[in-house]
Amino acid sequence: MKHQKYVGTGVALVTPFKNGEVDYNTLGRIINYVIDGGVDYLVALGSTGETATLNHEEARDILNYTIEINDGRKPIVAGNFAGNNTKELVKYIESFDFSGIDAILSSSPAYVKPSQEGIYRHYMSMEKVSPVPIILYNVPGRTMSNMDWTTTVRLAEASEKFIGIKEATGDMIQTTRIVKNKPKDFFVTSGDDEVTLPFISVGGHGGISVIANALPKQFSTLVKSALQEDFVKAREMNNNIYDLHKWLYVEGNPVGVKTAMEILGYGTNEVRLPLSPISSDNYKYLERVLRKIID
Repeated sequence: MKHQKYVGTGVALVTPFKNGEVDYNTLGRIINYVIDGGVDYLVALGSTGETATLNHEEARDILNYTIEINDGRKPIVAGNFAGNNTKELVKYIESFDFSGIDAILSSSPAYVKPSQEGIYRHYMSMEKVSPVPIILYNVPGRTMSNMDWTTTVRLAEASEKFIGIKEATGDMIQTTRIVKNKPKDFFVTSGDDEVTLPFISVGGHGGISVIANALPKQFSTLVKSALQEDFVKAREMNNNIYDLHKWLYVEGNPVGVKTAMEILGYGTNEVRLPLSPISSDNYKYLERVLRKIID
């Protein structure tokens, strides 16, 4: 595959905070931890990174720091290229410094619930100005509108600048239709950790993961095994970590995974409003499940 570097595990990095500010020391430790754990590429400034609560200066500083700490070891995807105002997003892309960035991840417009034609034209407007490849992102749970598989394939066929999609519907019928009808070099990666194993089994190429912040070795081994069609090992790895998924999302993302990172010694579980830290009861349940996996 032409875009082989995005086959495997991408990690949607958390943004650690300390007393309301970005905790760069912990972010650096997390980047090294997930790279040492075997992830294939880094996704900075996604929803798991609480990008919606960052200002432009913070987002740029986080991206620059991620590029610096990574030091060319892994591809970097920037996830802060979303919006429901196409004109303003195009201006943002035109003014952005893409040095050190391999691709951008852009979710379909949120809130406005555009038609499929509107989604198509939105992405084609981005395609005209982006100097780097674009990874589509379909996440109806956040945008409140689904990008139909036909629109995904239409975009993939319209321009080679669209190199893949993070498909986060959990819909294996839609996923299978994309995989079956897409161009050869267009990759399809899971946006839901829980379905990454079945996703790969129908021809998907991996996952952009939340749980890989906490368990990079376990999740990347699962993905690699599945891609090698060693489904016995992949299923074993999947079953080993599966119970943790519930607690990572019980009070929203990244509330759960930040709690897991705190338990593992990577910063605190501090989040920014309107998110709030996990309840004490759910903290205990999450810790109990996590320790069963790591102990």
